[in-house]
Amino acid sequence: MSVAADSFDECLLAELKTFAPELGVVLGSGFGDVADALEEVGECSFRELGGIATSTVPGHAGRFVWGELGERRVLLAQGRIHLYEGHGAREVTVLVRLMHAVGVRRLMLTNAAGALNADFGLGNLMVLSDHINLTGTSPLNGAEGFIGMVDAYSPAWREEIFQRAAQIGLGGSVHSGVYAGLRGPQYETPAEIGMLRTCGADAVGMSTVLETIQARALGMEVAGVSCLTNWAAGMPGASFDHADVVEVAKRAGRDLVKLLI
Repeated sequence: MSVAADSFDECLLAELKTFAPELGVVLGSGFGDVADALEEVGECSFRELGGIATSTVPGHAGRFVWGELGERRVLLAQGRIHLYEGHGAREVTVLVRLMHAVGVRRLMLTNAAGALNADFGLGNLMVLSDHINLTGTSPLNGAEGFIGMVDAYSPAWREEIFQRAAQIGLGGSVHSGVYAGLRGPQYETPAEIGMLRTCGADAVGMSTVLETIQARALGMEVAGVSCLTNWAAGMPGASFDHADVVEVAKRAGRDLVKLLI
């Protein structure tokens, strides 16, 4: 069985291919302001590119922005699409396939996540060392062959991030950990969080894992970065206000920019 082909606007696709981005970044909840650090060359909404749904979640602008960040040509997806908005696994990973189609081979996936590891701090960044896919689905359904997921998050790239963090004085607020990806939109119960901690998860969220699977199937190098915006259910100080999540991620976005430049 084969999966359906994507349909993108050919003119915009050609413009992005001419720009030739070296790095793709998907910005999660609250990280949208990272785009302000870009020396912008162009932008378009997801809808303009065709075949891409627009996110309905606050903190997700639903557009692509491309330009220079430091000395890199970067393509940013300002927001993403989620399973809990009623979309399927192929739909939520279309941003990854678009980036691959225009030449991106290094992809950084960011998200806002609930913290499960008491040794971490709110507002800290967690570089993903691995993930647990609990969404119950895959963007590769119907595709031929099998994709290995060992070192799904590039060990070499993780090391680059930690070296950069140490150089700019962020070493104490950047951690390594395992991300558990669930379907949502409901937050987890304390019992579910207890299960995730037993399984070895350090943070939990509702995105990223399917994008990683799609990117690895396309041969892309992947890094994942979570902003730990709140304590998960059952943890001391647990909070579930999405506005607070976005605000904490906005502040952490400044640290993300420093790591990327």
